[in-house]
Amino acid sequence: MESGLSFSAADLAQTRFAVSPMWEVVTSFRLLVTDAEPPLHRSWAAQVRPRVRRAGLHRGRLAALVPAHGYLADFLTPTPAGPFPTLDDELDAIRRTPPEQIADDLDTLRTAAAQAPGAQTSGGRAPGGRADAGPDSLDLERLCDEIRAYWELALAPYWARIRALLEADVFHRARQVAEHGSARVLSELHETVRWDDGTLRLVRRACALTRDQAGSGLLLVPSAFAWPRVLTRSVAPDPPQLAYPARGIGNLWEPRTTTSATDAVAAVLGRSRALLLAELDTPASTTQLAAVFGLSAAAVSQHLIALRNAGLVSAHRSGRSVLYARTAVADALLCPREVYA
Repeated sequence: MESGLSFSAADLAQTRFAVSPMWEVVTSFRLLVTDAEPPLHRSWAAQVRPRVRRAGLHRGRLAALVPAHGYLADFLTPTPAGPFPTLDDELDAIRRTPPEQIADDLDTLRTAAAQAPGAQTSGGRAPGGRADAGPDSLDLERLCDEIRAYWELALAPYWARIRALLEADVFHRARQVAEHGSARVLSELHETVRWDDGTLRLVRRACALTRDQAGSGLLLVPSAFAWPRVLTRSVAPDPPQLAYPARGIGNLWEPRTTTSATDAVAAVLGRSRALLLAELDTPASTTQLAAVFGLSAAAVSQHLIALRNAGLVSAHRSGRSVLYARTAVADALLCPREVYA
C-alpha cells in the first residue's frame, strides 16, 4: 500500500522539525508492552520494564490508549508549538484537547480492537479493559499524572542522552536542507519514504497520509523509539506529523565516557566524583553505586549531593528508591562530541 502527501510551495515553506517528549512516551511505551525483545533498546528495556510493571503502568490508562499494535490515540501527540517543547508543554496541550477529538480517537481505538485478530467483545469497554463510555469519562488530569509517572521511571533518567541524539538529528537535517534542499532530506528520512515530483510518498503503510486529512505544512519528528518504522498523525487542522527513526540510534546505549575525559574531570572534581559520574553512564541508585565502589551509602550520597548542586547529576524517584543520572552538562564533560555527529 502507498499513500501520498502533496506539497505546494506554501507547504514546503511550513515544513519544520521538532523534538517531542510525547512521541518518545508513546513509542517507548509501545516497545515495552510488546512481546518482542527490542534489539536496539535491550539494555534500556531490561532496566525500565520491571519499574513500569511494579508501578502498574503497563495496565493503566496509557496502556488503553497505546495498544501494543495498530492505532494509538492521536491526541497523545499534540502539535509542538516550537522545536524543543518540554513534557509540561505537551501535557498542557493534551489537557486542552477538544472533547470531540477524544471521542473520535476512542471510537477509532474501539474499532481497531474489535477488528484485531482474536478480538472478543468487551461489553462496551475500551481497549485495555478500562470502562470508557465517552470523552467525559476519560480523566485527562489523571492520564497526565500517569504519563508523568511513566516519564520519571522510563525516560527522565535517560533524557539527556536521548535529547542529545534527537537534537543532533534535527541540526544535521536542517544543515542538509540548507545545503541540498528539502526534497533530498525528505527522501532520506526512511526507506519507506520518498519524494516524487511534489509529493511525499509512504510505501508499505497501513494508514494513509493525505493532505485532505490534515492542515498545511509538515512536522518531522525524530524519534529514538520509532525504529524500525515511521509513524504518522493526521488531525485537521494541524499539520500532518511524521515520526521517523533518528540517526545514530544504534549508538544510543553504547558506553560514552573515555578514560582521558574521566582523568581530566578528576583533576577538577576529584577522582571519586569523576568515577561516580562515569559510572552514571547508566542511571543508578545510591545503594547500587555504593556496591560498585565499595563505599558507604552515606559517602556516595554526599558526593551525589555535591554533583547535583553543581548541575552535573539529576535525581528521579523510582518507587522507594531514587535513580541518579548524568545531566547534559556532565555528558559534555565526559563524552566525545562525535558520538551523535
